[in-house]
Amino acid sequence: MKIVSQNLSKQHLSTFLCIIMTGSFLLFGATNVQSSWWQKGTDILKGSGTGQTQDTLTTGEIGAGLKDALLVGSENVVSQLGSLDGFNLDPAIHIPLPEQFSTVKSVLGKVGMTSLLDDLELKLNRAAEVATPKAKALFGQAISEMAFEDVMNIYNGPEDAATRYFQDKMTPPLAKEMQPVVEQSLAEVGAVQSYDNVMGEYRTIPFVPDVKADLTTYVVEKGMDGIFYYMAKEEAAIRQNPAKRTTELLQKVFGAK
Repeated sequence: MKIVSQNLSKQHLSTFLCIIMTGSFLLFGATNVQSSWWQKGTDILKGSGTGQTQDTLTTGEIGAGLKDALLVGSENVVSQLGSLDGFNLDPAIHIPLPEQFSTVKSVLGKVGMTSLLDDLELKLNRAAEVATPKAKALFGQAISEMAFEDVMNIYNGPEDAATRYFQDKMTPPLAKEMQPVVEQSLAEVGAVQSYDNVMGEYRTIPFVPDVKADLTTYVVEKGMDGIFYYMAKEEAAIRQNPAKRTTELLQKVFGAK
């Protein structure tokens, strides 16, 4: 009986150790598989004396793989934010009324007219949604203009290095591209009329302070904030696992053993 008990104990111990080892692999091994591609790309770029690796990947292919991943990520962002309620129903990037409208909201709230402000806020978000697709071509241009040094800086930089690169490259031209679209959109979705209605009612109330707002500039700035906010999210996902942005080039570059 004693021998049987000892054998059972050894069997239980062996089974327990197997479970622990399997769990450890699933927990830590998967993370290493997901993150190793980024380190792999960095190592290849840093040690690229001849530009060729044992995996027959060139530094050009590594750089192109990163660009490909960023292009797919940027297209995801534009598609998401440029759709109906891409801004409006997303609490992370929803565009509120300009800060100076707090006085207007307080005054009109006392006379039961906050619905006018709610309507205006909705239309500011609609304008941003209409203007967002303008970012697609600019992302593509910024990616195509990346030099080898830019790729190295992104690989070796902070978690949002690519997003910072896009902000530096794209902010002035993107603002310029979005400005007329937002201006036209504000008119088409009725935001201009809504603004006039709000201010018309507000000004009928005696002794209220004057309030002015450049809605076009405000929506452009908030729209760009939303775009780069989600680009940073996409960049984080790309760094962790580019397989989610699968293309033929990505499979070749980051799927190589």
